[in-house]
Amino acid sequence: MTKNPNANLATLLTPPAAGETMSGADIILQVLSEQGVDTVFGYSGGAILPAYDAVFRFNEMHADHPERQINLVVPANEQAAGFMAAGYARASGKVGVFMVTSGPGATNAVTPIADCNGDSVPVVLISGQVPRAAIGSDAFQEAPVFNIMSACAKQVFLVTDPEKLEQTLRTAFEVARSGRPGPVVVDVPKDIQNWTGVYHGQGTLKFRGYTERLRQVAKGARLEEGKRSEFFDLLAQSKRPLLYVGGGVITAGATAELRQFAQRYQIPVVNTLMGLGVMSVTNELGLGMLGMHGSACANYAVEDCDFLIAVGARFDDRVAGGRPHAFAPNAQHVAHIDIDEAEINKVKRAHWTHVGDAKETLLSLMQHDTAVQAPSAWVDHIKKLKRVYGMNYDRNSALIQPQFVVEKLSEITGGRAIVTTGVGQHQMWVAQFFDFVQPRSFLTSGSMGTMGFGLPAAIGAQLARPDALVIDIDGDGSIRMNIGDLETATTYGTPVKVLLLNNLGDGMIRQWQRLFYDGRLCVSDKSLHRKDFVMAAKADGFEFAVRVEAKSELEDKLKAFIAFDGPAFLEVMIDQNADVFPMVGPGQSYTNMVTGPFIPSRLDRNPEAKGAEPQAAADMF
Repeated sequence: MTKNPNANLATLLTPPAAGETMSGADIILQVLSEQGVDTVFGYSGGAILPAYDAVFRFNEMHADHPERQINLVVPANEQAAGFMAAGYARASGKVGVFMVTSGPGATNAVTPIADCNGDSVPVVLISGQVPRAAIGSDAFQEAPVFNIMSACAKQVFLVTDPEKLEQTLRTAFEVARSGRPGPVVVDVPKDIQNWTGVYHGQGTLKFRGYTERLRQVAKGARLEEGKRSEFFDLLAQSKRPLLYVGGGVITAGATAELRQFAQRYQIPVVNTLMGLGVMSVTNELGLGMLGMHGSACANYAVEDCDFLIAVGARFDDRVAGGRPHAFAPNAQHVAHIDIDEAEINKVKRAHWTHVGDAKETLLSLMQHDTAVQAPSAWVDHIKKLKRVYGMNYDRNSALIQPQFVVEKLSEITGGRAIVTTGVGQHQMWVAQFFDFVQPRSFLTSGSMGTMGFGLPAAIGAQLARPDALVIDIDGDGSIRMNIGDLETATTYGTPVKVLLLNNLGDGMIRQWQRLFYDGRLCVSDKSLHRKDFVMAAKADGFEFAVRVEAKSELEDKLKAFIAFDGPAFLEVMIDQNADVFPMVGPGQSYTNMVTGPFIPSRLDRNPEAKGAEPQAAADMF
């Protein structure tokens, strides 16, 4: 008899538990283990208890092999669990997993699911559900998870056939990580968790349309010579080409290829918020972030370019504003590369497009035999933009300027840290003044703009990359949202560093109220609040918990904060009137960008008045 050469391979690929009879909850754990999951974030409850009990038994079963055990991290609430899973996924590139109970447990998870959907982050949420017989009866802690989540997730599954539980879970991971990544929800009724059946160790659900789209994208990633020629014909015609780079480059693992592409053809680079880390501003071609609070030199480069090349970016409103036709007004041609066909021509019409993986597409383009490069005069112009319109702030103030804090932290760490943020002014100061030199090092809520993201995301990132320096740079408004997870950080011994920039208020709201609402500070001023953040951190187990109020103490305290072995908390009392500049006002173009008092402007008018005319309340925030 002829021996099957694939027999040994099949044996190796088949999980050891395949063929065994076990509960649905145990099948969930087997699939998680098979998918390489080492950490699950979540909060328990009645409808998910069988799955949590299965975690305990799974780990007990593998007591002699701790490397196979699954670390279970319990945060202060389900929203934080989702942000921890997102931080884990963003920092590692793997699928993050969180597990919650039915009803309020699931509805508390809506925000992180929507957040991950907006920023294309691969997570899988396993939510418990009431037994199948009780669905639709308004049972205790019942919520219509499928209906609610379908509007804000990449895919939602309600498991009604226990025989398909295993295949559904495996498919969830496949969908979350493939194509344009995103969040997938698997709603599992309690009776299916308690059901007993056979674990097969293989199999997925069939989605002919989705699978075919993925196949077509993979097939088309290698560009035909004719299409490559079309691209380089446009580049040859251009005198001022510009790469507009988004988070899709980082997701595709294409940072090295993008840098190589930019250097080979001498094309300057601007980054979106999600694309920071692709190209350092210290590189002569790197201009930093563009957009509403982008650097003036980056935005002016967009104004001046004649060929805009978008890679893994989607022309969102923070970049293109409410008037896409006014974005890159001098660009005679636009090229757009994205893995999601729905983004092509959605906002800005493009002359050359390609649906495909950014890494494969850039590699394919670089196979073209051409010596074309951007003219040296354009690169010289970019250098001048950076020199004349570079980022700046009030360096002579006796008060601690938040930009100085971030700038100094970047200098101390050499830009080699994973930084998370909440949302608001501090988020923009970090994006503007921290020089990110590596991909997956800036983790922030971009599309949803979710306050409270920073602290739990930092914990998730630290668990994903235990040897990395992880810093949550937060604001006093944002950190209040999930401050309960200070205790989570110390409970699990995660050595995260929490740097709180405290301006006693919701700074971004105050800035808008000063500019557009005649200075009426409604609800944005927290100066009367009594929160002592240092005492709160100490109460939650932080052995390093320090407040800085004097500029002269800042550098030494920052160094001690970074050097501390374990979780550390540093509160810095910053200038309450510090604003984020540049700023493109609602409905305005980059031409009318407000650069503030410390950054030059191309316009002759008073910088503080530019674009600051009162806007209607309905205008874009």
